[in-house]
Amino acid sequence: MGTATPIIELRDVSFSYDRGRDKALDAVSLSIGSGEFVGVIGPSGAGKSTLAAVMGGAIPHHFSGQLFGATLVDGHDTCDVTLTDISRLVGSVLQDIDAQMVASVVEDEMLFGLENFGVPHDKIEERLAGALASVGISGLRDREIATLSGGQKQKVAIAAILALEPRVLVLDEPTAALDPASSRHVFDILRQVNERMGITIVVIEQKVALLSEYCARVVVMEKGRMAFDGTPHEVFAHGEELRTMGVDSPRVARISNSLARRGLIEPGLPCLNVAEATSLVAGLVGPDAREVGASRAPAASPHAPAARPHAEGAEPIVELTGVNFTYPGGGASVRDLAMRVYPGELVGIVGQNGAGKTTLTKLLNGLLKPSSGEVRIAGLSTSEVPTSTIAAHCATLFQNPDHQICKDTVLEEIAFGLELHGVDPAEASERAVKVAERFGLPADEAPFSLSRGQRQMVALASVVVCEPEVVLLDEPTSGLDYRECMTVMETVREMADRGSAIIMVCHDMEVVSDFAERLVVMANGQILERGVAAEVFSNGPLMERAYVAPPQMVQLASELSREVSPAFAQMSEVSDIVDAIEGMIVRG
Repeated sequence: MGTATPIIELRDVSFSYDRGRDKALDAVSLSIGSGEFVGVIGPSGAGKSTLAAVMGGAIPHHFSGQLFGATLVDGHDTCDVTLTDISRLVGSVLQDIDAQMVASVVEDEMLFGLENFGVPHDKIEERLAGALASVGISGLRDREIATLSGGQKQKVAIAAILALEPRVLVLDEPTAALDPASSRHVFDILRQVNERMGITIVVIEQKVALLSEYCARVVVMEKGRMAFDGTPHEVFAHGEELRTMGVDSPRVARISNSLARRGLIEPGLPCLNVAEATSLVAGLVGPDAREVGASRAPAASPHAPAARPHAEGAEPIVELTGVNFTYPGGGASVRDLAMRVYPGELVGIVGQNGAGKTTLTKLLNGLLKPSSGEVRIAGLSTSEVPTSTIAAHCATLFQNPDHQICKDTVLEEIAFGLELHGVDPAEASERAVKVAERFGLPADEAPFSLSRGQRQMVALASVVVCEPEVVLLDEPTSGLDYRECMTVMETVREMADRGSAIIMVCHDMEVVSDFAERLVVMANGQILERGVAAEVFSNGPLMERAYVAPPQMVQLASELSREVSPAFAQMSEVSDIVDAIEGMIVRG
């Protein structure tokens, strides 16, 4: 694929970071035409970030290793020109945003690139203000970067690159830290600069539903090679093969692919959005069958922990009462927080960036003390006991695993928490070995030699091995491929089944829908609503107030209940919807 005038061309490119190790890229040939919008997906370790480094010139100019083949940017071999020359054409937004930041204030971060690239002084203000406005963060111009959320930092990084007016923009998982509304906003920005300015966009992303909506072309990487290259409809028709690789498909694509496997429709191009799926089902189900309805009530998600009625007089393991907190010097505050969580529950905390979700988790684990009100964990007030005492009952998996990894080997890292809590080193090591095997982690390797996804698994393993009463998860699936995501979340579900209370901050509404029994919805530092996940997601006005996009299946069920049959109301599982469609077709 690709147009006749490639802006980037890889010719049989192979790259290994070390001699004797597997090739990160293996004979990749890829042509990207000027003005294309290309998505790149694939499991962890597939070579996606290496591909981005090759396109942006970091390979060969920054990373050393064995490189074969040729990469041409606007006709120039990247080995024959400087990294600065390449950077004038190709702007890169890295997966690790903190590693990309060079200044302490947003304005200085923007100025750094503009001044380094010799942009005339009379043009700098126009470029700087325009780039900030284009990503909707003009109000952050004077903020210190250390005070920004992960999502805000991501937008600053994109704005800093856009200010340089590159011809190509390569982004490595730009929405990993963003809520659904902000993720869509970033893709809207990318679409605008692609259509209005003609900038070529190459975006590596795990959010396949977004890619399928915005990208004209999707490239699938596996083990350093290109597995598929085509339109989103062509690529996601291979749903089973993608899932075997560890790559998800949009949930509506699963609907049409399942209907095809059952012989209810012809195999072919799948649905990619709710409108396409609604139209397909409306065409399949006749008017008579619509009145019949589904033969059974929708089941709960097979992933979610079994809901347990609280025994009379049961005590919550987590309790917040009238909690308020304000950061010194301003910044986001939380007000009048009240919630209870019982042993064995899995509760999802949802809301846009800046809603106060991470502040809530820090109040729960004692890193922050409430200005007023009370937080109790396992009966202990976080204001009255040391944070270390709270940590014995409440374990935290942070959004960035690198903030909690400190040992030389995976095994030592997993055992470290047990040893801190006084477990004998021999027993700690034995328990750590079992958990490492369960996660498929290389026990003797250095954690920082592993991929981002594997480091997340190491951090989770160090939490799991301690068998805590309360587990706080801050974006546990960020940066993970589909297979890793399922491994992490099935482990979390098992912890809930064994009695741990799980509180999960998560921007991936599909994961929340699959695994959480209850939701707490936050906006502007307050809790707007609490309730059963399916019911909360079905509350359209509430979702709009919280800037949360409901899961695709909830949106589809709502449309089908309105357009086809009320029997689809409250469904949230692919299998339920497919079974209902099949029942209506057969009975119709």
